[in-house]
Parts: sequence; C-alpha cells; structure tokens
Amino acid sequence: MTDVNEGMVLRGRGLDKWYGAKHDRRQVLFGVDADVRAGECLAVIGGEPVRGDVAHSLRLQSGLVFQSPFDSLDPRWRIGRSIGEPLRMHHPDWPRERVAERVTEVLEMVSLDPGTFVNRFPVDLSGGQAQRAAIARAIVDKPKMLLADEPMSAIDVAARVRILESFEAIRNAEPDMAIIMVSHDLGVVQHIADRILVLHDGRVAETGATSEVLGHPQDEYTKRLVQAASL
Repeated sequence: MTDVNEGMVLRGRGLDKWYGAKHDRRQVLFGVDADVRAGECLAVIGGEPVRGDVAHSLRLQSGLVFQSPFDSLDPRWRIGRSIGEPLRMHHPDWPRERVAERVTEVLEMVSLDPGTFVNRFPVDLSGGQAQRAAIARAIVDKPKMLLADEPMSAIDVAARVRILESFEAIRNAEPDMAIIMVSHDLGVVQHIADRILVLHDGRVAETGATSEVLGHPQDEYTKRLVQAASL
C-alpha cells in the first residue's frame, strides 16, 4: 500500500487566514487544502501575496523569493555577501572558502557570472539580475521548499526568460526541492508548474495537473483567467 504522506513537504488542511484588526479585519482564506511533495512545483493563482506572519513562519523552513528583489537585497552589501549570509547564520563553523564555493555554485546556477557579480552592489544590477541574485540567496542553504511570491511581476519580459531558465536549472540541480509559486502570470505558470491550485475569494476553485487546469478548466473563474491570458 502506498503511503499518501510519502515525500510530502507541506500539507495543509482547512486553512483559514485573517488580516487586519478590529473593523479592518477580513478573512482571506476559507478552509483551503494544499499539498506539495518533494521535487514538485505547485503554482497558486488568483490568491493573495504572502506577507506578515505567514511569510515569517515559512521563512523558518523555506527559501523565500519576493516580488521586488531590490527590497529584499541589502543595498549596503555586495551580492556575494548577501547570498552567503544564510550560510554564515546557519553554519557558523563553515570556513570562508566553503561559503565562497557555495555562493559560486548558486550564482552559476542562476546564470550570473561569479567573477562579475559577487562584488557588485544591488544598485549595479538590472531588475532581472537582482531577482536572480535573490533566488540564488534563497536556495544557497538547500531548503526543502522554495516559496516564490510573484517573482516576475516586476521584471521585464526579456528578463523573465532568464529567470525561468534559472528555476529550471534549480530543479535539475536540486530534484528534491519543492517549489510553491504564487503568480497571476499563466504564461509563466504553464512553463514551470506541475500542478495548479486556483484560489477565488479565498476558497479553492480548482486544482489539478497544470495541463488539465489550463487546457480543460472546469470552474468558471478558472475559465475566465485562462481566456484573459490568451493561452
């Protein structure tokens, strides 16, 4: 008999979430069920950005990639230092050479030449380059799960191709790393996600394999999203 929990990285059942306080308090999730397995990429579309205490709790077990790379990279630090910081925090016994070697590995993984970028500051990078540096930092300590919250919405079209290539390289290099991507860009989602979870008004409207959800949507809200994207 197959164990349904085998390879499960994250399992959520009946998830409810509120934001705000008193009169401004509002519920944004209503009884959401969500699973993600090792090596799988789950795209969440039609949902709310990840923020606040949700982001904080996920930070403890995940690598996080936010919408704006310049908000997540310290402008006073060189890129190499920013990427290596998680290693210095979690592995204080690692020698400097080992940290530098891993920083080089992840920079190459996201197609940023280490010799060129390790000593640059965020202000010296384009938006796409900065986002790839942020992705490198998120994966440098090999987390079990990578959570990407609208990672391409602030990036121009040409740079998105390089970021998609970076995610593909990460999946090849780290086949057990799960990825959850929150996105409204179905063009991006169809190229990277194995499964899609569609949220509408805080509830699960539809979920399934990417090809099925985008190719044969069942829910009316999903149909409108697909039609609007002209896939």
